[in-house]
Formats: sequence, structure tokens, C-alpha cells
Amino acid sequence: MNMQVAATSGTARPIGYFVHHQGRGHAQRCAAIVNALPISQKATIFCARTDIFPPLRAGIHIEKIPSLFEPTGFEDVNDTFGQPETVHCAPLGWPGIRSAMGIMANWFHQANPALMIVDVSAEVAQLARLCSVPCVKILQHGDRSDIGHRAAYAGCVGLIAPCARALAQDDWNDLMAKIHFAAGIGTAQPRADKRTARAALDLPKNKQVVLVISGGGGNGFGSAPLGVGARATPDKFWVTVGKVETEWHATEPANLRHDGWVDTIRDYIAAADTIVASTGNTTCHDIMAAGRPWIAVPEWRYFDEQVEKANALGRIGAAHVVPAMPSSAHGWRKAIALAHDTHDPAVQRSLIDPDAPRKLADWLARMIAALTPPTAAAQDRALTPEISI
Repeated sequence: MNMQVAATSGTARPIGYFVHHQGRGHAQRCAAIVNALPISQKATIFCARTDIFPPLRAGIHIEKIPSLFEPTGFEDVNDTFGQPETVHCAPLGWPGIRSAMGIMANWFHQANPALMIVDVSAEVAQLARLCSVPCVKILQHGDRSDIGHRAAYAGCVGLIAPCARALAQDDWNDLMAKIHFAAGIGTAQPRADKRTARAALDLPKNKQVVLVISGGGGNGFGSAPLGVGARATPDKFWVTVGKVETEWHATEPANLRHDGWVDTIRDYIAAADTIVASTGNTTCHDIMAAGRPWIAVPEWRYFDEQVEKANALGRIGAAHVVPAMPSSAHGWRKAIALAHDTHDPAVQRSLIDPDAPRKLADWLARMIAALTPPTAAAQDRALTPEISI
């Protein structure tokens, strides 16, 4: 008498992919990765938002799940107990978390995936491991020496660092055997030259353009320091894209324009002479691919992610890093001058690999092959317990 788990031989097993919905960088990175996979490789993306993804190829399904990070109002435990250090966000009594984790766990059971990619959540990575699913996790910058991150990394079969090896942190040394560096994954290449881009965006032809990119992962940059910067440089035209937080005391001159959310960020980058931006991963890659003088201003993120990324960029001369927006006219003029004086587009472009998606897809394919038993028969034997009657 045999008891046997359902075999999957002859059918390519799917890949799962969890995407954090903060900002848009995680979704852009996911799209670059899954679109580079062979057309025969099916994938299911789990995310709390479906509207943040670029176009996805055939064979990719997005499964909307409740947010793991936002309360619904139906929480039913007076959670005053704290949480273990092995997790980061595991409050008690959240039905949304139970639902999201249940959806993914049920998919693990039904789909028998070849691999789960996690971008990013220590809890989802550990869920995959507890459900006996091989997991690959995105490795981000930041102080991630805590037990929760280390437990997630230890349980993964591989790690994807979405940056060049030159930007690696010193404390990644003990993880190197697991890391694949994907330099520039998700990068948006400029699609127009400066003159064409300025004409399309109605930007001045006879002034230098300062572009401020305000990301969507937080509240965005405040308007007051931008007003100071624009007033300090009347010979330049300032334009912002993304979310800018209005401050009642801000005084904005005529050479500052707010364009809000745009779908043509590549044109704006192409049009710029100087860029002021935070150090979110996708933003970094887009700027470096264009080779523009850059004032890098890290925003607050968990685990000092942007601070550590800024430190790495400054260390190798890819950006002029300031700890916060300059607070005076002379501070702005100095920052802009230093950004141009220290600018090295060759260093910036060396941190981008246009072939990163294909190389990562090949690495994932090799990972899946290494995890797959040599033959379906061998798999069946391994999964079939010997039972004597």
C-alpha cells in the first residue's frame, strides 16, 4: 500500500512573489524580474495593491491580499504584549494579517511552487520556510543586524541584492555565498535627449533645470526648503515630481513648479541638469543610468535603509550626499556646486547593468534546477513514505 503526495512531474511549477505595496519601487522591481523569466514560467504575485505595477507579460497573475501593515478597524485583541524579536510586524488580533497569510499558505498547498520570492517581509519569508517552500528574499540596505532579519536570511536559499556589488555593506560579508547582485534591476532608461524632453515637458530652454524627485514611500519632501532653494538660484528653473508636502510657512517663487505624479519620469530625468532626490532604490538606479549630478537626501525609512544606501553612494562618489535638505540659500548654492564639482557619470553608470534582468532570470532558473530532484521518479520516491502492511 502506498501513500503518495501528488506528483508535479511534466508540469513547470509556478513561482510565488510577495510585493510590499509601500511606494512603487518594489512593484517596478518585481515587474522587471518576472517579465525576464521564460514565458513558460508562471508566477503569482501577492500584493495589497494592484495599481502600482508596470505592464506584466502573459502568465503572470496578481492576487490581491489584505495589507500586512495597515489596521482595518476589526482588530479584536488588546495587544499590549509586544512581540518576539524574530519578527518585525506581527501584532495580535489582526484579521487582515490572518487572511493574507492564509491566502498565501493555501496557495503554497495548492500550487506546490518551485520558489517564493519576497520583496520584502521577514514574516512572509519565514512563512514560506515554515510551509516548506524554498524562498529567495530581496536584500536591502540598512541596519538589518536584528534577529528578525537574520532569521529570515538564514531560512532563505538565496538573496537578491538590487544593486551593484560595489554598493554592498560590510555586514553582508557573511551572506555573500547566497547573494546575487542585480545592478540596476528595474531601471528606467531615459528615452529622450535633453532638448526633446524639455520641449515635451514645457521646461525652459535657456535655464538650467533642477529636478526634485519626491518618492511615494512616505509623505514626500516639504515645500519650504524647495522654496528656499529656488529663491537662492533665480538663474535656474525648479520642477518637482511626486508627492510634495505643503507647508504653511513656505514661500515659493515663480521659478518653482510642482507637476505631481507623472508617468514620464524618464523624460524629466533626461531634461534635468541637477537632480535632488532621496535614495530609494529605483530612484537611485534611474538617476545613475542617466548620469546626472545628484544631491542625495535620504528620507526616514525603517532600519535606516536610505541612510545606509546614501552612505554607500557617497563612499564611492556616485552622489553628493547631504543628511537633510539644505536650510539656507547659501547651503543650497554650496550643495549644487559640490554636486557638479564632484560629478562622475562614469562611476554612476558603472553601477548599472542593462543585462541585469536576464542575468537574474538565469540565476533563478539555476536555483530552481538545483532545488529540483534529478527525475520525477526520484521525486516520487522521496515523497512516498515506505509503509509496511
